[in-house]
Amino acid sequence: MSDEDRRDVVEVRDLVKRFGKVSAVDHVSFTIHAGEIFGILGPNGSGKTTTIRMLCGLMTPSQGTAIVAGADVSREPERVKARIGYMSQAFGLYRDLTVDENLSFYGGVYSLGAKLPERIEWAKQAMRLEEIGDRLSGVLSGGQRQRLALACAMMHAPVVVFLDEPTAGVDPAARRLFWTIIREQAAVGVTMIVTTHYMDEAERFDRLAFLSRGHLVALGTPEEVKHHFGTAGSLEDIFVSLQEKDA
Repeated sequence: MSDEDRRDVVEVRDLVKRFGKVSAVDHVSFTIHAGEIFGILGPNGSGKTTTIRMLCGLMTPSQGTAIVAGADVSREPERVKARIGYMSQAFGLYRDLTVDENLSFYGGVYSLGAKLPERIEWAKQAMRLEEIGDRLSGVLSGGQRQRLALACAMMHAPVVVFLDEPTAGVDPAARRLFWTIIREQAAVGVTMIVTTHYMDEAERFDRLAFLSRGHLVALGTPEEVKHHFGTAGSLEDIFVSLQEKDA
């Protein structure tokens, strides 16, 4: 990618979220580049989910700023939502609709109009769903459902996509294919922001942010994060250490 293509599409500056006297997120700052696969990691209670909810325009920060895809999450939350894709662990696929019908439904939600047929064909090809368009989503394998969920989240061609534990509960082969697709989308400039508890997957991130008790405790490539903690071990060792500290 050119330097222009690697521009920052997420800019977080001194982001704070308070619930009463408790700061769930405490002056967190980082940037994310276009086409980057970026991880936001941390034990339960670290502020990870709260941070993501603010970046998606679902929660207003108490202090600080966050610009996502050119929109301010505090002043323009609806613009943020229109420019991002979000795939949750419990993504709302309709089990009694086929793959094609699910894609058509979400295309309608995003008001794609005349672009809908083209986007359905793109989604089926990009997510390896070409052969199962007429199959009910309720009978799909776990890996097929995950790929369909990502396709639905990307029907409107978002520039930033949030994936919350995207491969939870799927077999290793399905996880490998899913990560191939993530890499393909990042290669054409889509920014993928991922949470996971699979630390072997975290090794695949271009960069990651580790949160602990609301603070950003490490930021960088997987190797840079390991160096920051002074360990020759794995990211899993770091995660477990933070989990024990935060308990």
